[in-house]
Amino acid sequence: MNKKSKIIGMSILLSMGILAGCGSNETSGSAGSEKVVIGYFPNIDHAPAMIAREKGYYEKELGKNVKVEYKTFPDGGAFMTALKTGDIDAGLVGPGPVMNNFTNGADVKIIAGASSGGTAIIASEKSGINSVEDFQGKTFVTPGIGCTHDVQMETFLQDYGISSARIGGTLKHVTGNPAQYASMFESGKVDLAAVPEPWATQLVKEAGAKIIVDSSQISYGNTLPNTILVASGKKIKADKGVIAKIVKAQNEAINFINKNPDEAKEITVQSIKEITKQGLDQDVVDTAWTHIHFTKDVNKDVIEQFANSSVYLKFLKELPEFKTLIDTQFINL
Repeated sequence: MNKKSKIIGMSILLSMGILAGCGSNETSGSAGSEKVVIGYFPNIDHAPAMIAREKGYYEKELGKNVKVEYKTFPDGGAFMTALKTGDIDAGLVGPGPVMNNFTNGADVKIIAGASSGGTAIIASEKSGINSVEDFQGKTFVTPGIGCTHDVQMETFLQDYGISSARIGGTLKHVTGNPAQYASMFESGKVDLAAVPEPWATQLVKEAGAKIIVDSSQISYGNTLPNTILVASGKKIKADKGVIAKIVKAQNEAINFINKNPDEAKEITVQSIKEITKQGLDQDVVDTAWTHIHFTKDVNKDVIEQFANSSVYLKFLKELPEFKTLIDTQFINL
């Protein structure tokens, strides 16, 4: 089996794994009268949730009378639906879907950061693309319309006079699970992808793809809090103490990641494997890890700039009310 066939097969398994994970609802910790459900994605930039789970930080903070459960998701849309319906109490997601849902009336609040950076624009080997100037008329894929990676890419392209067909340009847009991008590249259905790590590094290594815009060059680069901890305003009001403990547990996980990167990588890779049934090569993880910064802080200025771009690109009809959206009272408790 050649490398392309291998990665396509692995991607199919990964996709199946993610979907299976989306429906999973594993339980950890002692049974109690109260339940807290944490949501996250099987991506490296969601490592704080995986570390906190593996190390038992949530259980330690919430106490033996609280049962902690976990749900994983393939994209921000599915995550936000679960938050709005109360299927999860808190979790990690990108700012794009949070703002899209907030401006449409969703009761969601950003309560802490998790990671920044880690998004790159990748071209398939078949596309013939060697630079941004080759993008006109091509097809690109992101996890969702107006998702974090979509906004970063389309904002970056404004300087080159390139825009998506959605707003009158020539660049065609489709959506898909990052685990399926290798097969999309191989089939020729898409030419480009705005993709989070570790998939960017893996596509380069195993599918012969090329990085056209790396994570330091793309709009908002390493400064964008591209994975943030959120909860509903209703949950914050009803269980302020619980939310404070969730944030504290995640902060402990971020401290662990920054002090013990090698062990954090091992835990993250194993967690992703358990969810997706796919392993990641160590060199892929090592490279991808250098493109991500783990932090509890939320850069409000960058969040506001990101929102301005979302409005300009017509993903949002209006700017969010940031005083209502961002609630960082728990970060330094």
